[in-house]
Amino acid sequence: MDALYTAVATANGREGRAVSSDGQIDLALAMPPALGGNGAGTNPEQLFAAGYAACFASAMSNVGRQMKLDTKDVSVTAEVSIGKDDTGFGLGVVMRVELPDTLAGETGRQLVEATHAYCPYSKATRGNIDVELVIE
Repeated sequence: MDALYTAVATANGREGRAVSSDGQIDLALAMPPALGGNGAGTNPEQLFAAGYAACFASAMSNVGRQMKLDTKDVSVTAEVSIGKDDTGFGLGVVMRVELPDTLAGETGRQLVEATHAYCPYSKATRGNIDVELVIE
């Protein structure tokens, strides 16, 4: 891969801080109440969900252009879950893609599947994390 951009961030655990090298991110981290924490900060799952949703939506814009489809009214929500698996902990993702009526049916399904094949986050998770695509 020929890198076009490299993001750099440093964190010191789930109860600490996450800081990007350019200072755009400087966040308190905390365990969510569901995992026994106080929820007084963000957590890695929220950050991953935000990044994946943004990347998927941008990828859909690119794929839509290639397919000559208008994607301006598309909305993507990523639900990232953490839970126990047979080796410790694992992640699961539900990508909820809200499409306008003009993209309903087979056209929308093809767009979402093509986006999932194209999106860098989807490529990174493929084979590692279960990702469920839900079209709404």
